[in-house]
Amino acid sequence: MALKNTSARELRHTRTYPFLVLHGPVRLKSMLAICIEGLTALLALAGVVYMMLVLWGTRDFHLACRIRGGASGFTPDVSILKPVKGIDHRMYAGFVSHCSQQYAGQFEILFGVSSLSDPAVAEIERLKAEFPSIAIRLIECTRRLGTSGKVSNLVQMLEEARYEHVVINDSDILVSPHYLTKIMSCFRDSSRDAGPRVGLVTAPYVGHTRTKNVGLWSRLEALGISTDFFAGVLTARKLEGGIRFGLGSTLATTRSVLAETGGLEPLVEYLADDYEMGVRIANAGYRVELADEVVETSVPDYSLQGFVDHQLRWARSTRDSRKLGYVGLGITFCLPWAIFACIASGFALWSFTLLSLALLARVAVALSVGVGVLRDEQVLRDLWLLPLRDFFAFGFWLWSFAGDTVVWRGEQFHLHDGRLRRSTPLADAK
Repeated sequence: MALKNTSARELRHTRTYPFLVLHGPVRLKSMLAICIEGLTALLALAGVVYMMLVLWGTRDFHLACRIRGGASGFTPDVSILKPVKGIDHRMYAGFVSHCSQQYAGQFEILFGVSSLSDPAVAEIERLKAEFPSIAIRLIECTRRLGTSGKVSNLVQMLEEARYEHVVINDSDILVSPHYLTKIMSCFRDSSRDAGPRVGLVTAPYVGHTRTKNVGLWSRLEALGISTDFFAGVLTARKLEGGIRFGLGSTLATTRSVLAETGGLEPLVEYLADDYEMGVRIANAGYRVELADEVVETSVPDYSLQGFVDHQLRWARSTRDSRKLGYVGLGITFCLPWAIFACIASGFALWSFTLLSLALLARVAVALSVGVGVLRDEQVLRDLWLLPLRDFFAFGFWLWSFAGDTVVWRGEQFHLHDGRLRRSTPLADAK
């Protein structure tokens, strides 16, 4: 009798949720269930639309690279600045790749350490002995100019650089023999373009894991770099008419542009110094160019705690750098939202159709970006981990709003508007 005056839709929903009786206060619970079902379905559809935007941005990047063409003959002399601390996995292989450049211009490599007792010093001396014809210099950076030791070192290394063009990248970056040629070619028409001159060139990267006995957490991080992070970069590039930030894999600019934008000193308190450098150069009226040259970074063999620390640092850094865009990142998790919609609908038939559509779109993006653009074969190996990786990413996205603490190289910091504030040292942090 309680259901006598109930609508057909409510009756159908009652069959889906038999534990709900549509009268009195419990009717509100039924309406809440309907709202949750609709919201999760809507967010899953928004995620699918985002995947379409990623594919659009990927196609646009391919076309731009084709128009740009290959080497241009623009080969200015270059100073490569590499701040180092300790020994990272495959670090020496990355050093060797920089010394093996097939570049028509002259180049030098400056390594910066905070102390000559750093373990990396022995590796740099070994490199100098192996490549005596390459101009390699070791700079002891004794001043600590701010919270970020890396940027403090870069400020002091820049003072010692001989050439106008500079390339900054991380210690473990591994590059191809044509790296400098391709990066510098992006500056070739800078003085003749009708639009803004190129002020910064940055490069895509993949996360390399060990080929044998690689841990789950490392595989999840590498998969996220190739199928999610860079997908976001390509989408931002398309929607914003270019990118307005830099990636730490490569920051190529000139001493003149850096001087015009305030130099490196203002970045010593920032966690995402690469992002902030790109923002400042773009705000000065210069163009930030994304090169068609993929480099490799090394993904450590993480413990669970190390994986959590790194992902949270990454998430909270992005949150502070692109506040509005980071909130909107919630709609990009089409697979988790589609699975939530299945649960909320009581596994209705339509929800499985939505899940299939979301899975198809997500896999298409993973293959188009991870394999098509970045040429990362690891994506094919770990494609089956996509749902798990996306659920972890969704969880870190939510968790990132719950605090401002980050762990970086064994120390704990508080993050405020992208700036680091030192907290308590963590001896066992990864």
